[in-house]
Amino acid sequence: MKKTSTRLADGRELIYYDLRDDTVRDAVDRRPLERTVTTSQVRRDPLLGDEVAIASHRQGRIYHPPADECPLCPTEGDRLSEIPDSSYDVVVFENRFPSLAGDSGRCEVVCFTSDHNSSFADLTEAQTRLVLDAWTDRTSELSHLPAVQQVFCFENRGAEIGVTLGHPHGQIYAYPFTTPRTALMLRSVAAHKEATGGENLFDSIVEKELAGERLVLATDHWVAFVPYAAHWPYEVHLYPRHRVPDLLALGEEARTEFPKVYLELLRRFDRIFDGPGGGKEGAGEPPTPYIAAWHQAPFGTLEEFEGVNRDDFGLHLELFTIRRTSGKLKFLAGSESGMSVFINDIQPESAAQRLREVASS
Repeated sequence: MKKTSTRLADGRELIYYDLRDDTVRDAVDRRPLERTVTTSQVRRDPLLGDEVAIASHRQGRIYHPPADECPLCPTEGDRLSEIPDSSYDVVVFENRFPSLAGDSGRCEVVCFTSDHNSSFADLTEAQTRLVLDAWTDRTSELSHLPAVQQVFCFENRGAEIGVTLGHPHGQIYAYPFTTPRTALMLRSVAAHKEATGGENLFDSIVEKELAGERLVLATDHWVAFVPYAAHWPYEVHLYPRHRVPDLLALGEEARTEFPKVYLELLRRFDRIFDGPGGGKEGAGEPPTPYIAAWHQAPFGTLEEFEGVNRDDFGLHLELFTIRRTSGKLKFLAGSESGMSVFINDIQPESAAQRLREVASS
């Protein structure tokens, strides 16, 4: 992997990640951009104790542009974009309309490929490995920023999810706090450790699912399963067999095997609603909308979680769709949005069976 860092016209950082070591990246951003001005701030809810990012400047962000005006495609002639070069493998740059900025953290965009009409599932294993290396590098770099406590790499796909740019891309949020979901996990880990005399909760979950009916696939270095209390209609958690706290600690064998495993899961998601068991109405339906989210341990000490350290956390990826059946979405209505109590319309064991049925050849 070759890494080349440069600056856009408004001062934002842009980084090329290339498969070839001899690639030269010297294109200049020719757009007449002024410095980005953000109003991001983080406010703490006194009742719930969680943080809310206030980012009113995002109201003016680009919204569903036509394909020939996509800001994530390479620059071509006089059609200028966020990427100055005429081609790229993987690119990461500071978001022009960030939810978090300055002392409130940082937001970055990750472009997986220059092919506008592609998707992550269409990448080669070499391209997927390059994305993994980019995620890892950005986790390392962002973890050293004074304001950052947790790094979150994720992908939203599909208009149903709320994606406003159709180009294959993801994002990275560097939070100035430990996120509420991670805090809940760490409290559960601490309670389990105390109750069992030192057992690790992540290890216990993986061991149980390996022998159960919710297992989707297992390889030498990875395990994928539908969780016992899945929140979403089709939800898969992907764990390395050897527990590590973050992408930085992931071993080379697991890194090498990851592309094949992850691409297989994404391709299965694209087939959930087609063919046997998926219903005829699934044919010709838009690609399955999904969210893919890496969960990594926060950086720094975990003093508020008594008896737990970073190495107790288990790196994993959660992949889920809001589509519950062909043509129907799972909405977060009264119980979910009002009380944070999820109601799942699909039996987790049935979801796992379906995901096994659609295994690619």
